[in-house]
Amino acid sequence: MAGVALSSCRKGLFNVLRNGGVAALSPNTFGGVRWKSSVQYVARPELPKLAYRTVKGKSPGVVFLPGYGSNMNGQKAEALEEFCRSLGHSFLRIPVGGCCAGSGQAPVTAPRRFDYTGHGLSEGVFSEGTIGTWKKDVLFVLDELAEGPQIMVGSSMGGWLMLLAAIARPEKTAALVGISTAADHLVTAFKSMPLEVRKEIEEKGVMRVPTKYSEGGVYTFTVDFLKEAENHCVLQSPIPTTCPVRLIHGMKDADVPWHVSMQVAESVLSADVDVILRRNGQHRMSEKDDIRLIVYTVDDLIDKLTTLV
Repeated sequence: MAGVALSSCRKGLFNVLRNGGVAALSPNTFGGVRWKSSVQYVARPELPKLAYRTVKGKSPGVVFLPGYGSNMNGQKAEALEEFCRSLGHSFLRIPVGGCCAGSGQAPVTAPRRFDYTGHGLSEGVFSEGTIGTWKKDVLFVLDELAEGPQIMVGSSMGGWLMLLAAIARPEKTAALVGISTAADHLVTAFKSMPLEVRKEIEEKGVMRVPTKYSEGGVYTFTVDFLKEAENHCVLQSPIPTTCPVRLIHGMKDADVPWHVSMQVAESVLSADVDVILRRNGQHRMSEKDDIRLIVYTVDDLIDKLTTLV
């Protein structure tokens, strides 16, 4: 299981990617100019403003959900936006907080990305964020910014939030693509520690997790954060999601074991579930071949969903 190449690739995507994969998603794709969506802000009553980028286009739209401490300007989000623009599909990306129909045409939607509360360009305090806080961010985006059902692409913690959003808003969920999905991971990691270690963490009030993606080499989570996160665990019972689900994971992921994606696949009720493993894939899945696989996967789902319509 070294990785799966998707063969169901439409001609438009083939023309974009055949001469160099992600590198082909370049300024030349758009007539010599690299078009980039501008940052916009949306206000919410008594809550921090959210920053987001959106591109108008056809349905189904694509919404990108970044991981913990990440923002909407990463390589995966950039590649997906360029891809959606090249095919005329909508896209939206957000940093998690703190971070029309035409005659004879598909409804107008857009690819979207955003920053969660306390992340990236969004308002809010990062250290005060919780899984519940960021779930509300995603639901707000689906309710207020996205038109019609969306393909949600969630990376790491974004994959967890993607599942929570799919459960809460099934009518807004066309398909799911999880990348290194970290469903329940922090809670599971804490509970799997020896009793004496858990007691020490509870006494100190914080859990430190080694990572190469933080300047200090660790992520620090408060006990309160972990307790709140436990309220949002999804793997303890069947996940009532019936849309197509694709789960991509690297087998060399040192942060979130690939077995988590297998657990998600076993938990969702959908009959259309694929797990795609990359033998040498790391947690971020940001190598060119990784991103190409992600783009292919989204393209395959767009083709499937538009064919069903």
